[in-house]
Amino acid sequence: MITARREVWFLTGSQGLYGDDVLAQVATQSRVISDALAADAGVVVDVIAKPVLTDADAIRRVMLEANSDDSCVGVVAWMHTFSPAKMWISGLERLQKPLLHLHTQVNRDLPWATIDMDFMNLNQAAHGDREFGYMQTRLGVARKTVAGHITDPAVIDGVATWARAALGLSAVRSLKLVRFGDNMRNVAVTDGDKVEAERRFGVSVNTYGVNDLVAVVDSVSDAEVNALVQTYEDAYEVAPELRASGERHPSLLYAARIELGMRQFLEQGGYGAFTTNFEDLGGLRQLPGLAVQRLMADGYGFGGEGDWKTSVLLHTLKAMGHGLPGGTSFMEDYTYHLAPGQELILGAHMLEVCPTIATETPKIEIHPLGIGGREDPVRLVFTAAPGQGFTVGMADMGDRFRLIGNAIEVVTPPEDLPNLPVARAVWRPMPDLRTSTASWLIAGGPHHTVLSTALGREHLQDFSDMAAVELAFIDESTTTARLSQELRWNSAYHRLAQGF
Repeated sequence: MITARREVWFLTGSQGLYGDDVLAQVATQSRVISDALAADAGVVVDVIAKPVLTDADAIRRVMLEANSDDSCVGVVAWMHTFSPAKMWISGLERLQKPLLHLHTQVNRDLPWATIDMDFMNLNQAAHGDREFGYMQTRLGVARKTVAGHITDPAVIDGVATWARAALGLSAVRSLKLVRFGDNMRNVAVTDGDKVEAERRFGVSVNTYGVNDLVAVVDSVSDAEVNALVQTYEDAYEVAPELRASGERHPSLLYAARIELGMRQFLEQGGYGAFTTNFEDLGGLRQLPGLAVQRLMADGYGFGGEGDWKTSVLLHTLKAMGHGLPGGTSFMEDYTYHLAPGQELILGAHMLEVCPTIATETPKIEIHPLGIGGREDPVRLVFTAAPGQGFTVGMADMGDRFRLIGNAIEVVTPPEDLPNLPVARAVWRPMPDLRTSTASWLIAGGPHHTVLSTALGREHLQDFSDMAAVELAFIDESTTTARLSQELRWNSAYHRLAQGF
């Protein structure tokens, strides 16, 4: 789903007071910083150095250009010298892309024996960035601030994390999502305000009848189906009954037909995310399982039972985590292991867990589903690989969206699960299961989530700041009393921030 490189623009502030010679040095030293960012493999965007900015008109114009350039996902600003912040008011108020304020300088060490006033005038980010920081705060500009020398890995990591969050915001702002049918009947948390979602995030959520998809599925050629089945046999361990000589092979052929039809429908419509619903399958003979799992592995967002909010969130986090070790998947908290001191959560879904989190080569199997009233569906079965990560869900609170996250450790199941015919993950929630689950319920967290072992809390925080959406995060230091207090503060803040 990542089809093109994206850019962040590197903006350097100064002023004409210092003369052309100093500005030439500013430009040269600015390139040292921008080139260092561009050269780091962790910064997965192109860093484009822009000319040094010395007046309000140039600042305003570059911000407007950033807004209108689809390849630009954000801007990094650094005040190399002293750039009077009144010059930045017009530009900052027009900027609609994410902003990172980089507080750094070219030299790591001071040249104690040779330092003079020329050096001081040239290298005064300690002065200029404070002026810039004041104006950003005065205007209420959302931004991330990273401070330190460019050789410090923590500085690079801070910029790299912000850039990935900016990629996620760019992905959701241009996202089109198709719901195949409606959401599960009588369920509250999977529904939400689609108009507000487009206003807040930029995502367009629309519904098609399932039989619109069925028409495309039925049009797929047998040759295409056979070729995809061969791909399955090369990539996965296929149950003998599903192989060409097996009695259930027609079910695998139909699963492949569903995948090909879904891909064609999504690609032709420009959709990056979708939902299905076992209660609304039209002429589909199987609930899509294998197709959904493979589409998620390619970066598509997905939500079960018509849960478009989780589908949006999955696509966004897939874009943010592209290329990182670990995986990101649709998930649902299903049941608990409550042995004292060994409490765990078993997560799964009917069929649809993404194989990017698998610890071993998935198996293609077929088993009864028990709901939906269709043929037994084909699915990938595997166990998630151990690792640190989080689960995160999105809830519509009526007046705003809230992200609820929980730091977790995915673990190897303490025993085998020979009779569980679906992909699954087992994790230990932080700080403990009692506090985690109580906190999740207090926050109104949904039962569908996105589980990621590729991303960390800072990615979520940066994204929520960029999108101006609430984030409640449960981690090692959480208590239910403190979380309840934070939620009350959050409610007051977000309601006041909307104005009257």
